[in-house]
Amino acid sequence: MAEMLYFDRQDRELLKMINDIIDNGPSSDLEHKIFKTSLHPHGILNLTTTHEYRMAQAVINLLGSLNKAGSAEDRLAALRTLHDEVLHSAQTTFRYNTGRVLIQIMKAIIRSRNDEFAQLKLIHNFRKAASGNPRIVREFLNKHHLIEMPEEWNQLTMDHHVHDANTKGRKSATHLIMDAWVKGIRHITVVYYNYVELAAARELMHAAEIMGLTVRVGFELRAAFRGRYVNFIWTPRGFSDTEEFLEFLTKPAVAAFFAESRKASLWVQQHVMSTLEAWNKKHAPALAKELAIEIPVLDAEAFLAFVGNGQPSLLHLAEFVHKTLLPSMQARVGALEKVCADPACSENVEEYRALIARMDSLTPTVIHDTWLKPECNPELPSPSVPCQENSCDDRPELLCLSVAQLLERLHSIRSGYRISLQLAGLTAEDVLEILWDGQGIVTHLELFNVKEWHDGKLSHIKEINELQVAINRGDVMHLKSMLRAMLERLDGDDQDTEERRAKIKYILRHIPALQALYRYAPLHSHFGTDSTSHLGNRYGMGLAVPETLPRSARKRLSGNKYISPVTLPLRARLAYNENFKEHGKPSRFRDWVRQSLGIITFGMRRAPEWTLLYEDVHVKKEGNIITMGGITVEKSNGITAKEACEENEEEKKKLGKGYLNTTVANVLKVLVGFIPALLTFLNTQEWWVLAWFGAPIWFGITGVRNVIQSVIAGGGIRKNMLLSWKSFVSWSRVCDSLMYTGISVILLEGLTRNLLLSKVLGLTVENFPLLVFSIIALANGIYISSHNIYRGFPKTAVVGNFFRSVLAIPVAMVYNKALYFLFPLIINMPPEQILIPAAAIVSKFASDTVAGIIESVADRRNNYRLRKWDYRTKLRHMFDCYTRLELAFPDKDMLSLLAQPREFARVMEKDAKALQVESFITALDLMYFWYYQPCSQQTLQVMLRDMTKEERMVLARFQSILLNVQEVCQLFVDGMLGVNFSRALSFYLDNYEDYISTIARHCSSVDEKKH
Repeated sequence: MAEMLYFDRQDRELLKMINDIIDNGPSSDLEHKIFKTSLHPHGILNLTTTHEYRMAQAVINLLGSLNKAGSAEDRLAALRTLHDEVLHSAQTTFRYNTGRVLIQIMKAIIRSRNDEFAQLKLIHNFRKAASGNPRIVREFLNKHHLIEMPEEWNQLTMDHHVHDANTKGRKSATHLIMDAWVKGIRHITVVYYNYVELAAARELMHAAEIMGLTVRVGFELRAAFRGRYVNFIWTPRGFSDTEEFLEFLTKPAVAAFFAESRKASLWVQQHVMSTLEAWNKKHAPALAKELAIEIPVLDAEAFLAFVGNGQPSLLHLAEFVHKTLLPSMQARVGALEKVCADPACSENVEEYRALIARMDSLTPTVIHDTWLKPECNPELPSPSVPCQENSCDDRPELLCLSVAQLLERLHSIRSGYRISLQLAGLTAEDVLEILWDGQGIVTHLELFNVKEWHDGKLSHIKEINELQVAINRGDVMHLKSMLRAMLERLDGDDQDTEERRAKIKYILRHIPALQALYRYAPLHSHFGTDSTSHLGNRYGMGLAVPETLPRSARKRLSGNKYISPVTLPLRARLAYNENFKEHGKPSRFRDWVRQSLGIITFGMRRAPEWTLLYEDVHVKKEGNIITMGGITVEKSNGITAKEACEENEEEKKKLGKGYLNTTVANVLKVLVGFIPALLTFLNTQEWWVLAWFGAPIWFGITGVRNVIQSVIAGGGIRKNMLLSWKSFVSWSRVCDSLMYTGISVILLEGLTRNLLLSKVLGLTVENFPLLVFSIIALANGIYISSHNIYRGFPKTAVVGNFFRSVLAIPVAMVYNKALYFLFPLIINMPPEQILIPAAAIVSKFASDTVAGIIESVADRRNNYRLRKWDYRTKLRHMFDCYTRLELAFPDKDMLSLLAQPREFARVMEKDAKALQVESFITALDLMYFWYYQPCSQQTLQVMLRDMTKEERMVLARFQSILLNVQEVCQLFVDGMLGVNFSRALSFYLDNYEDYISTIARHCSSVDEKKH
């Protein structure tokens, strides 16, 4: 019985489908064809599979194996599908935030595969969030640790230092870009060690194009500096598009440099493999003896398989060691806990508990810091210390270059670049020397690296920032003061100190030369998280400037148990530009207003944009840059916290009202509204008809209004639409409306009409109709606006619903007058005896009349907006497809060929099969729009009027290719639309002839009218 009260049948069906593709994998050729076609999320695909199912497939593909051969193309296709699905899913203007939540919930569903109860809860949440209701979406954003972003998508969010699976990260390039978009990041720099494979760069750049992110590729390189290494991030720039950047990577000079870079990476990899051998020979036996457990010998090939596409590092090795150790430690801890629980064995309990605590504390971080970092294996050449002059080190030449040599080498490869100096462990004196040695080639300082800051390696950034500001401002006095202070701090009489003192004295005497390095191109700042999803205490990816976030998001940043951003000690200066873009096609009236009245922005769409001034960033305690998530703390292995885990499991099993079956929830909503309404009328009315039927009349007004409003908003019932009137109605929305309208009876009938007006003020509609209806309307307006605010409606809807009550006053007066003359004709009672106690009902009827008109227009406009988005996307694709057909067959008249469907099919089958399939799919999607999408027919008819005659001709003839029944049916049979194609095939066969003739008729009728 309890199971029937919670969750929906659709939840359980979706759970079964998702778990099926998780278990069997998204590798079916038939299913992958869906990703690689131009199928529209609102098109014919909806007759073969569900929106949620397609999203699940796409996310599973993105979270799948990183080593799968040829999987980059599949991941990109899945990412494109996912992006289209989520952006077309929201039925409200809260599009981007809804899409982010849907992806995040779907990821959680897939990762909870072993907990079907948790999956059911997440699936129910997914279906609730898909409605796009701002209040619900904000709630789930919060629960999933996501910050709300502006729907204009103009927020300042960035991360100039992240890693993917090709270095030390865990995520493929597409997975990384997907997560960045979900977080709300707009600008990102992915850093690779020494070099990047062309395939990895291509996947990253194309993924960013799909999601609309600005991405840069950086290369982390080392240079020798005073007995240690300093790191630079080289980011080539100045490319017009992705292809130009990819072409740059294949140039001979770049290829030669990357060949050397690979040697450097291989040398570091050799050090990692030598450390693995040192672990097997030295550290593992000692630890096995200490813990009294068996530690398997690490296999080099298994370790490389664990690393995958990345460059092996000591961080990878620490995690691999931990993964190998954990089963043995868990078994040992289980045995020791049994011994400790036995009262007869009390002698060594403290020793055993200390041993348990020791094993619980052996996290990857502890393993790395205790046994794996270079200092723990001094017999091996250290990758963190440059080779010495008298050393017989075999490290590659690239790892022996000085700062000046490396920077000159990078400058010679390409003149357009950004070179950022990483500041971990550096002092202001170090930075001054490096900037001087670089002679202006260093363009940026990585002023803040969240990982290094957390590890305590940025203790000198304030002094470094002061030096940066002084150089950028050309402040001679400040520079001179800083350089003199540096000289005073340099103690010691060793050779290194003397050399440094001499260099700083030289710079002091040549301050104008130092200023000249950055006079025309200031020394900029960069900041990033160095996010890897690996090892230790870490912050998640992404930094944000709160001023650029919505007000509702800023309110949630403080005192939030789900989102705990940290304000960094950085204050950046911002620029705000209000750009205006042309909206729609040019019109004479618009031009007249601009020229005659001087309103130059009339008819334009406002497009505000924030800019962060990277040349003017200051290290200050009161910063204005925050992390986009809290810290992940690696405290222990969690192998001793069984009781806490059991309590958490019990907590997870609890269900609240948010997981009720939709039908049950809707019934409860109606009862919550109906019962107080009925009791109010029974208490305030003397005439039995109003006493017992007042509540049903009240509910009937609202229910009928909602149904009529939905049908009108959906475009009405048209004879050639395949949607019934029920398809336009959201019954959950109707039930929500009934609940709130039922509660309003207490306010309007019980308190306002009966108590305040009748008993306290003595006002009735017989004596003071205008005043009575005005007061009731005001109370109704306040109530509606209040629950609109609670439900998270846009500000325009709140204001509109308040003022609709003002418009309802004259309507109520008219209804009251009409009923005054009508009642004597149908009932043998004085009309005053009915209308005086029914004043609230009349006011309600008037309010719903106005609301029905206003909201149906608003909903209809929303449907038009969605259909315009759909049609623009698909028509753009259709015309692009037609252009490619023209280019593929330059010697043929393509318009004439389209008018001969059989000949078109024959030519395409022979020479352009892929274009033929794409053409069929495009035509099928447009056909589905016409018959199944609300307001689609009206929208297309309006769009036809804005097309040229040639465009209308292309559209009409393009649809005629659907007359190739055999080829289209074969498309279904081949699985291009999935395996459940019977319904879609039936739809096509039943309607294609009517559709083709209808589109041709509409196109020709527009031409006739224009002619």
